[in-house]
Amino acid sequence: MNERGTPVWYASLQLRYGQRHGRTVPILRQHQGPLRVQKHFVQPDGSCQHIILHPPGGIAGGDVLALDIALEQDADVLITSAGAAKWYNGFGQAAQQTLTVNLARHSRLAWLPLETIVFDGAQVQSQNRFDLQPDAALLWGEVVCFGRPAGNKPFQQGYWRQRTEIWRQQQLLWCEHTRLAASDPLWQSAIGLGGHSVIATLLWTGQIPDACHQEILALPCKGEAGATQLPEVWLARFIGDSAEAAWHWLRAARELLYPHTHQRHADTPRIWRT
Repeated sequence: MNERGTPVWYASLQLRYGQRHGRTVPILRQHQGPLRVQKHFVQPDGSCQHIILHPPGGIAGGDVLALDIALEQDADVLITSAGAAKWYNGFGQAAQQTLTVNLARHSRLAWLPLETIVFDGAQVQSQNRFDLQPDAALLWGEVVCFGRPAGNKPFQQGYWRQRTEIWRQQQLLWCEHTRLAASDPLWQSAIGLGGHSVIATLLWTGQIPDACHQEILALPCKGEAGATQLPEVWLARFIGDSAEAAWHWLRAARELLYPHTHQRHADTPRIWRT
């Protein structure tokens, strides 16, 4: 029960990955409530692909989700989701999700869930923390759609609060705290969303060659996109009005990045083809 006496639907998922005989495999899968993973896939290069499931199909007011993920040394994992994450109208109650990730030396995680849809009236509190050991690497991507523009149902009530922090050996590499209410002037501001309803982010914890950076800047997109190289993080962003267009841009950028970040071609998870 929460402080208002309303039942809370709590779900947690704990995942651990290790390298065994040149292959990355799950060594711990533990869940409580409606969070699961499908059977993992080991790619020809030895990396592991895993798909997270949330059987209820949506997150309602009062729900609390917690994900705890750890990679042992040399593990190489891509995690995605089986479908869009839907945050429904909370009718005055917030829903929460916490993601905690620990990456050991020389491990590498690509965190690339399918799009997040924030329905009108949703009150979302999301926290992401990534802790990286030396030479560990993170590729983090997300697409967030506010409201359902195609159904003429804009995001007019509620808020989106997200805190994302990336640390390496107690040194903060990246920190972004977003507080975006439906009434916030940033929706229309030129330094905010500029009247758009979809945001995509792609982040890599390291440097990329300038030629690759320029290729990504030149990608065609049905919206606006940009990228910047910071000392410890490369960051790209898209804003527009179509989750499909955002995903098309993000996947195209990922394909250009992979030869430099993963030293191989970017295999497409099967779930992305359905």
